[in-house]
Amino acid sequence: MYEAHFGLKQPPFSLSPDTALFVRLDDHEACYQLLTHVLETGEGFLKVIGDVGTGKTILCRRLLRFLSDDPVARDRFHSVYIPNPMLSPVGLYRAVGQELGLDTPLQADNAALLERINQKILSLAQQQRGVVIVVDEAQSLPPATLEALRLITNLETEQQKLVQVILFGQPELDELLDQNRFRQLRQRITFAHYLKPLSRIAVRQYLDFRLTQSGYNGPALISDRAIKRLHRLSGGVPRMINVLTHKALLSAYAEQRRRLNPTDFDRAWRDSKPDTPARSARLAPLAATAALILLILVSAWSLL
Repeated sequence: MYEAHFGLKQPPFSLSPDTALFVRLDDHEACYQLLTHVLETGEGFLKVIGDVGTGKTILCRRLLRFLSDDPVARDRFHSVYIPNPMLSPVGLYRAVGQELGLDTPLQADNAALLERINQKILSLAQQQRGVVIVVDEAQSLPPATLEALRLITNLETEQQKLVQVILFGQPELDELLDQNRFRQLRQRITFAHYLKPLSRIAVRQYLDFRLTQSGYNGPALISDRAIKRLHRLSGGVPRMINVLTHKALLSAYAEQRRRLNPTDFDRAWRDSKPDTPARSARLAPLAATAALILLILVSAWSLL
């Protein structure tokens, strides 16, 4: 809606995890370097912990893209992606088996499926290829399914582990792993990274990169005071930065301004809070206001 007004080729603050808009912030880049280091050294388990909206999924997608697009990584690893881990143990084995290209008959039980998976892993090992299992939203793993995942990783040779697992999850994952039943699994997690909210300087870097990648090449679009307000309201969480900046752009567009100020982010924040009767009577949605402006402009243009 506002892209042409601000000289953008695409929406810069979509909630979709677009790896083309991955910002190489210090913390995220350190996490990515750790991920590739763990793959290189053959460590068994790694966990990446971050609160909602801190960038776990886009890091996960960037890693998967590296595993599929990098020629060396593609030759060395067969990646298995589990985006929805709320599975039973047999459901997990079926998902892993399918990602490995195996038939998974409905009548096969846990033991039969695990045996098929192990045979495939050994076959890949003979081709000098390891298996990397990437689990997103890992805090949702049922305990029995997490134990089933551990059993897959038991397969190793004297020289190397044949399966590596990378868990992306919210802080609740630590609570799950702290259970006494998973003490063996905890010992296998040799590396962990905890994603932190962005600093104010990092927020500026984040905004500038995504705007530039989306085609913006004009003067500073967001004032320093506005960024300070955005940092405070968002808590430095990338997902909230995206939501608030998208709505702030709508706010500025509705008033036909080409620079965002703190008031735009205040409006965006109020618009993002849960609806209440008082608020609904007080505020018109920003998108509706912007749509009205667009309709007026189109009507005026048609009269020329």
